[in-house]
Amino acid sequence: MNAPHEHSTAHQHGTTHQHGAPAGHTAPDPSLSPVEHWEQRYGGQERVWSGRVNQTLAEVVGGFEPGTSIDLGCGEGGDVLWLAEQGWQARGLDISETAVGRARAEAAARGLDGAVFTATDLSTWQPEPDSADLVTASFFQSEVELDRVEILRRAASALRPGGHLVTISHAAPPSWADHHPAHMIDVRAEAEELAQPVADWAVEVAEDRRRPAVGPDGTPGEHVDAVLVLRRLWP
Repeated sequence: MNAPHEHSTAHQHGTTHQHGAPAGHTAPDPSLSPVEHWEQRYGGQERVWSGRVNQTLAEVVGGFEPGTSIDLGCGEGGDVLWLAEQGWQARGLDISETAVGRARAEAAARGLDGAVFTATDLSTWQPEPDSADLVTASFFQSEVELDRVEILRRAASALRPGGHLVTISHAAPPSWADHHPAHMIDVRAEAEELAQPVADWAVEVAEDRRRPAVGPDGTPGEHVDAVLVLRRLWP
């Protein structure tokens, strides 16, 4: 789902991936499972997202020391590929085999051995504790079944002390739209919900950020991103 950034309607069972829905996006078919929904979504066109990193994510993560990262609902891999280019051992997870196949092909084309992609259903995925320095989720919001908070909590358990959980989410519909298919995120409420117990986590960023955008008809507008950065504290 990389759209405005690229991501917008989570995948995984979800939607933002993944990135605000593009023009022409229709409501999900309730008869389809999450896997079928996302396979249909990706299989219906040659490419869904631009392949570029989410700029807000790049700004937040750019100052971190490279290590091991996990991206939730990676889609066609734009964020993961960028992280690998910055020196991270970057792993992308997505429910769509088609999306993961495209991400792998792009990693091979760029010669990025540090980018690894796995097709997995995050609703049942169990991370290895203390195995990552960074967990990211860009526009991990869904119009089909997705237990966002539970998945983020489990993913956070993969972080080593000092590691970061970074989420970039839609805080509001695009300025030109009167509705949006994915649930909007109240970043401060989610920070409070995820940073439990408080003794284990520091909330470094929990804010809305506005960025310029262009509507489908070429009219200037803006997106509002909910940016959350949590850091796991040392015991």
